[in-house]
Amino acid sequence: MGKIIAITGKGGTGKTAVTAMIIRSLLKRDEKTNILAIDADPDANLADALGDDVEMTVGDIREEIQDSRVSLPPDYDKKQLFAAKIFEALLEKDGYDLLVMGRSEGSGCYCYLNSLLKGIMDETIDDYDLVIVDSPAGLEHLSRKTISEVDSLIVVTDESRRGLKTAETIRQLADELDLKYGNLYVIANKVRDLSKDQIQKVANGLGLKVIGLIPYDENVARLDLVGDPLVGLPDDSPAVMEVEEHILKEIGL
Repeated sequence: MGKIIAITGKGGTGKTAVTAMIIRSLLKRDEKTNILAIDADPDANLADALGDDVEMTVGDIREEIQDSRVSLPPDYDKKQLFAAKIFEALLEKDGYDLLVMGRSEGSGCYCYLNSLLKGIMDETIDDYDLVIVDSPAGLEHLSRKTISEVDSLIVVTDESRRGLKTAETIRQLADELDLKYGNLYVIANKVRDLSKDQIQKVANGLGLKVIGLIPYDENVARLDLVGDPLVGLPDDSPAVMEVEEHILKEIGL
């Protein structure tokens, strides 16, 4: 069974950027890791961060099946049809595959796509060395048990105490829901040097393990500003170096 990593946190902390940088670093290695990247965030920014053009999402397939329900025989198994069509949304790249969940349009509820995500992971996990999920902001996906069993649950936060309290809340909710996870880690993003000691102090007080302090990086800011993919970051980028020297080692990659 492959390793499953879910990256979560409140909006605006840069969890998609962190996800993209982890994938970028793994792709740079001589020994390749067979990766499935799942963009489970309705905002669907991971493809842009990786420099990919996605023509179809899981949400598109869901809507297509819903639109065809009138013409389907009454006894037709829609789950079987969905399983057959899901690979139409799978973008195959060199070293990784990408699956974008997308949005549920019209009157469809996004919780239906949430339920599909678990089924997709159950069906595909054995085909990959690593499944990395860019999760939606907030706590809804946890409360719905969209992601119920992971090796590493990573909370991306900013350098504020409120951000770290969010990580504590996520841990409490995961425990209350009896979610199965190996480790919960915290990555602080866009960190200034003068904040590092305070972040560690607050995290220690909350019983949280910080595995990365990604500095504010002009390279990341520049690529974000012009809309270029983060896979184009230079090897000596401070953010990339933090991912490679600390974060990947802590999560066993």
